[in-house]
Amino acid sequence: MAERSTGIKAIIFDLDGVLTNTSEYHYLAWKRLADEESIPFTRTDNERLRGVSRRDSLELLLGDREVSEEQAQEMMACKNHYYQEFIQHVTPDDMLPGALELLQECRQAEVNVAIGSASKNTCAVVERLGIEHLVDAIADGYSVTRQKPAPDLFLRAAEMLGVPPANCVVVEDAASGIEAAKAAGMWAIGLGPVERVGAADLVFPDLSGVTLDDICTNQPTN
Repeated sequence: MAERSTGIKAIIFDLDGVLTNTSEYHYLAWKRLADEESIPFTRTDNERLRGVSRRDSLELLLGDREVSEEQAQEMMACKNHYYQEFIQHVTPDDMLPGALELLQECRQAEVNVAIGSASKNTCAVVERLGIEHLVDAIADGYSVTRQKPAPDLFLRAAEMLGVPPANCVVVEDAASGIEAAKAAGMWAIGLGPVERVGAADLVFPDLSGVTLDDICTNQPTN
């Protein structure tokens, strides 16, 4: 690869909806819990949960419905159990188009790679996808107290990599993730519809065909 003039030294990827399609499993797990609790829950409702921690997702799901802390803990445990059942079926074939190729290009170009995901099952999914050798650091739901849209998760990933935030790019598919990246002082790439990730510095439909040069040549200079 030709040498590039860029300040990018690391790329931090969200997991669900960016590298793999396990976002569907999150929906199915929340849907199963919602059905059991007789709470209306649609795919449109699920969009509000994209990139949000399990606790915050539960609060969004419940809306005005009040539950005790014990009940909340039981609900979150049930959702996680359902999700873990679903991800047992994850294989390397579940990588989204272009994701593996970009990770491999980052490794070849010696660009640091981290995963910044609110999911506490991140390590298990990464292992099932078979991409551990392409990832230098993982910041997940266990890594920080404050989750997206707070910047803590991405700042922790940068710290683990030893790269200044200003030299990091975040790839996200959720508005909360874009907000977190910007709050961290990082450049944000949004994947998906503009109405969801339009606050990003650069937007792609997905990672299909996206290369490091596509990212670096569009990097803001200000």
